[in-house]
Amino acid sequence: MSVDRTQVLRAAAALLSRKSTATMDEVARAAGIGRATLHRHFAGRDALVRALEEMGIQEFEAALDAANLHEGPADEALRRLIAESEPCAQLLAFLVTENQLFEGDQVNEGWARLDARVSALFRRGQEEGTFRIDLSPAWLTEALYGLIGTCAWSVMDGRVAAKDFQYMITELLLGGARRSVEK
Repeated sequence: MSVDRTQVLRAAAALLSRKSTATMDEVARAAGIGRATLHRHFAGRDALVRALEEMGIQEFEAALDAANLHEGPADEALRRLIAESEPCAQLLAFLVTENQLFEGDQVNEGWARLDARVSALFRRGQEEGTFRIDLSPAWLTEALYGLIGTCAWSVMDGRVAAKDFQYMITELLLGGARRSVEK
């Protein structure tokens, strides 16, 4: 019987998004395979996390593409990005808390690509006069990631309704990022 690697990664992502300390045995059980089969695909937890990282980067890049960030006002593009990121939010929540991904010389260049694209959206919004200029695009990017991750955890934990994911992130981020009009 052949094992679908993508299916194994999806099962691992679902489990690790809920329980980041899950063992390889638990991941194998969640994927419906034996530990030996899991180890044939991923030599250990580090290899599994790196594969999940690659999948997460690809999914968030797809969300960025689908959001058409260059179309319309920046705040509307941000709303589209938040909506498009919802399907991969749980995986992103797990990945951004995996310190091993951001230490040393082995940092995946995909993170820099993602950061650059999101930061460019915030910079455009600042140039349009939509977003505050006293908050750097890099900070707004990190704030967006933090809100996506926190809201994903809250939905998984049952503290927030899934239907409120987009609204809560958008309103909190735009409420703090939007430039106030002085009267």
